[in-house]
Amino acid sequence: MVMATASSASQSPFDFLPQPTQDAELLQQLGFVPGLKELLMVRQVHALEHATVWVLSQLSDIALPSPVDDRLLGGMSTDRGFYLYGEVKTTAVRRAVYAALHRLVSGEWDLAIHPRCGTNLSVGMLMTAGLALGIHLLIPKGPIEQLVGLGVAAAAAMHLAPDVGGLAQRYVTTAIPFNLAIDQIHAMTDSAGRPVHFVQVHWIEPH
Repeated sequence: MVMATASSASQSPFDFLPQPTQDAELLQQLGFVPGLKELLMVRQVHALEHATVWVLSQLSDIALPSPVDDRLLGGMSTDRGFYLYGEVKTTAVRRAVYAALHRLVSGEWDLAIHPRCGTNLSVGMLMTAGLALGIHLLIPKGPIEQLVGLGVAAAAAMHLAPDVGGLAQRYVTTAIPFNLAIDQIHAMTDSAGRPVHFVQVHWIEPH
């Protein structure tokens, strides 16, 4: 991943200004929809997960002599919090999580978007499949033409996926965590003995 410096709210990647009450109001109006709150929670947790990875890649001081190589980190978001996979000290995770939440809700909304998010991979796969099907239907059925068409589809999807995936993150899979409060940070290991942290959160109403 390429390092990125967080920008101010005036340089927001969003075409609209995220509002602290937007998800709370949506939940108030449509709270009868099954799973809505969990969905809203996952979107906000997903943004916090991304921001935490960004902050870890920027931390550098006496306690943490060099930034964490975020290419060695992985994450998975749930409606209760997110898992952070990788060799990171709990003290660094704690600092990064609280800093990430503060910076996000203070206007550094670009921290919610991450180029290595699985959304980009999913979008790329869907685009490749869609373009391949379209080209298959449009070009001659010979094996050479079909093989060339598949290559064109894959190349086009690879070129477009980062931008389209970024849009999907902005408007679909993440949301600024105005309604999240951090509970606890649990250090553990997975089934293979690799270090994992779970950042537990809960829903709060906006101030």
